[in-house]
Amino acid sequence: MNIYLESLLIVTAINLLFFIIAFTLKTDIVTDLSYTLSFILLSIYLLIVHAQSDPISLIVFFGVVLWALRLGGYLLTRILQMKVDHRFDDKRDSFLKFGAFWLLQAITVSVVMLPEIFLLSHRPDTIYPLSLTAGLILWAAGFIIESTADAQKSAFKQVHPKRLITTGLWKYSRHPNYFGEMLVWWGLALVILPYLKGLSYLVLLGPVFITLLLLFVSGIPLLEKSWKERYGDQQYYQEYIRKTPLLIPRRIR
Repeated sequence: MNIYLESLLIVTAINLLFFIIAFTLKTDIVTDLSYTLSFILLSIYLLIVHAQSDPISLIVFFGVVLWALRLGGYLLTRILQMKVDHRFDDKRDSFLKFGAFWLLQAITVSVVMLPEIFLLSHRPDTIYPLSLTAGLILWAAGFIIESTADAQKSAFKQVHPKRLITTGLWKYSRHPNYFGEMLVWWGLALVILPYLKGLSYLVLLGPVFITLLLLFVSGIPLLEKSWKERYGDQQYYQEYIRKTPLLIPRRIR
């Protein structure tokens, strides 16, 4: 079977299982958990079935899994505190609407993982030090930025639950966590880049897809809209929006 179709079927099966649980129990607790678990379980499957213990495959495997474990832990802790995810208020009771979300989530994971699916099924036997080093630096920078931003937001919300965070990394970017996540996937893509040729360059649609998704669809636009509705009439928010970059961090004078 084609490795990309095989990966899509595996991720779809994982999300179908969690959809059945979520729809039956009318719960949001497993929603984000299933997202990160999809990355972890698919990576484990690819490593065991299609890859071998070469250094590059292991590096990429652990890069994906460490990112997913950290993000999954953060999201699970958050939903256990919140109990409900209001994104699904108009979908939770609809089999079709709620099911469509899980299908789109499965497709998203499959597309984002394209470079990793390619590498873990092609068993690279050559190491390219320059791209490996640059890619790992980019991955590490993204991992640290995303982790730090999430930790800062979580700590801030414990003290100021009704206020928008504007301190720490959030002082230099309105969405530093998303910026970090983009760096993670572009870093892994850079590690994989030397092994691509011909049509295999199409797997770079993975980092392109997650970047566009966060910039224009499910990430930044939804949060910006939510913030405007909640904080739009407050002066500190208006000043924050005016001075702080949307995504790429920079020092504010």
